[in-house]
Amino acid sequence: MIVVVCPGQGSQTPGFLTPWLTDPAFTRELESMSEAAGIDLVAHGTESDAETIRDTAVAQPLIVAAGILTLKALFADGRRDRVGGIAGHSVGEATAAAGAGVLGNSEAMRFVTERGRAMAAAAALEPTGMSAVIGADEAELLARLNDLGLQPANFNGGGQIVVAGALPGLATLAENPPARARVIPLQVAGAFHTRYMAPAVQHLTDVASTLAPADPTLSLWTNRDGSRVTSGASFVDLLVGQVSSPVRWDLCMQSFTEAGITGIIEVAPAGALTGLAKRALKGVPSVAIKTPDDLEAAFALLDADQS
Repeated sequence: MIVVVCPGQGSQTPGFLTPWLTDPAFTRELESMSEAAGIDLVAHGTESDAETIRDTAVAQPLIVAAGILTLKALFADGRRDRVGGIAGHSVGEATAAAGAGVLGNSEAMRFVTERGRAMAAAAALEPTGMSAVIGADEAELLARLNDLGLQPANFNGGGQIVVAGALPGLATLAENPPARARVIPLQVAGAFHTRYMAPAVQHLTDVASTLAPADPTLSLWTNRDGSRVTSGASFVDLLVGQVSSPVRWDLCMQSFTEAGITGIIEVAPAGALTGLAKRALKGVPSVAIKTPDDLEAAFALLDADQS
């Protein structure tokens, strides 16, 4: 069973969509998604610098648009029928919603544009941030977070937990990390997937009420607890709540294993999730689709799974 995974914020790099837009069909598709988002995604994917595309309100629709472009190519010619399921990490869940048929591409883009703006606005209310903690004992780390007023934001598996909260608490954690752990500050605007995002949840609840979700036509797992979701309406509710709750990617990968995963394909901007899979899903072959040149390897993995 091949699972397609969709990355989250921080995966984007300047010019990463340039190789895709040598194909006029992809350019037209991205222009259409730009209209739905009200943002020039062509320019941001080819010309904008790192600082510009780090902006949450730009990064999120850009990442989801890139994932949808990749899915269009990956799923063409009947290959969607060979995929065993799909899941996304953080904002990548909007990409997964489009890939699973829960939301149309335009709806997914409209939702993620509002998500990016709402999260950026919430992050601007007070100075907060995020740090990756690698190699810590989970129980020891969670106790330290409680003492420092911090929260776990992403349980990424493979010994990596992203924590978030007020900047002084993050600085104290970095100065005195848990035993045998490294603390790496992340270049993000605020404490995503924590209580600091409550204002964004309120806004997205209103946005979600305007959507018309369908039930998924691919197996679809949620970041909330790694479980499969069979109701489109329930998945949209989870998309909203996910903004202020931890991403349990570790549980998603555990569910992939229980479902009998035989391969993993990551859509653009790829690399982060296949990296986590190499540590947590040892021996499972993976393909990271960074450019159209990587599609052949993804097709080969799908073909091998059918043989």
